[in-house]
Amino acid sequence: MLDKLEAIEERYKELEKLISDPEVISRQEEWQELTREHARLGETVEVYRQYKEVSQELEDAQEMEKEDLEEEMAQMVKEEIRLLSEKKAKLEEELKLLLIPRDPNEDKNVIMEIRAGTGGEEAGLFAGDLFRMYSRYAERMGWKLEVMSSSPTDIGGFKEIIFLIEGKGAYSRLKYESGVHRVQRVPATESSGRIHTSAATVAVMPEAEEVEVEINSQDLRVDTFCSTGPGGQSVNTTQSAVRITHLPTGIVASCQDEKSQHKNRDKAMKVLRARLLDIRQKEKEAEEIQSRRSQVGSGDRSERIRTYNFPQGRVTDHRIGLTLHKLEQILEGEIDPFVENLAAAEKAELLQEAQ
Repeated sequence: MLDKLEAIEERYKELEKLISDPEVISRQEEWQELTREHARLGETVEVYRQYKEVSQELEDAQEMEKEDLEEEMAQMVKEEIRLLSEKKAKLEEELKLLLIPRDPNEDKNVIMEIRAGTGGEEAGLFAGDLFRMYSRYAERMGWKLEVMSSSPTDIGGFKEIIFLIEGKGAYSRLKYESGVHRVQRVPATESSGRIHTSAATVAVMPEAEEVEVEINSQDLRVDTFCSTGPGGQSVNTTQSAVRITHLPTGIVASCQDEKSQHKNRDKAMKVLRARLLDIRQKEKEAEEIQSRRSQVGSGDRSERIRTYNFPQGRVTDHRIGLTLHKLEQILEGEIDPFVENLAAAEKAELLQEAQ
């Protein structure tokens, strides 16, 4: 670990010189990339320098302890050694966390897809509840939400809704939401008061830049059609809705929410790019020998990750065994306790793997 930290500090010093070099500054693109790298390494270097300082102080105190000291001074030195040892251990743990490879998608915007699963109309209503939950969470975080495509049901839910959330750290906080969300409640239409179980699937994908996913126009089939509303009725008579099929993979993305065909095409392309990047990343993860064994944050879409139990007012995250009896607040977007505990579990697992 210390060799790795020494190399990081050397690189940091090198970057300091480079970003001050007028010749490098004149090459703006290169300079910006180096500045970003410098900022990324800054926190690790600062903590490592504190660690070295504390280690030296501890060494000096331990040397002093070996001397023939008066009782009062010996007690002071002993206490200093205790405090410095604790500080050193704390900094060591901090450095281990800082050395965990950073997810390159961490700061990206996300495209989220919510689809009604088993449970008919009730599943559609639950998909609507989840969309509202994420909308409220985005609002709390100061993020911007834009609906890309939606298929509403007749009674106010969604068969499917796809939306973009733009904001700092959106992917890092929302990536844990991928999977099957299950609801247990008595539907409004149920006269006997029987509890039904329904489900909705959530997919979370980092927004893909055009440079990350190159798409050959010859690999695309673009169809246009009239947009439809709940129940399949025609909303307008112009062919503004767009369906794009990526022929090599068979992936389809469509959008009909905008009145402009051009805007619908742009949104469908964003969704298509995100899906292609998602597939590519999952294939890469599968190939890696050191791929994560735990399901925390993996986004396995067949996995039941959370249950929302209305009669008991509780929500349980099955990956970390966390149950909170505050269902109403959670559906109003207060999902931070889950996000933070899942992030901590992922960090602990990565630390274990790194040892």
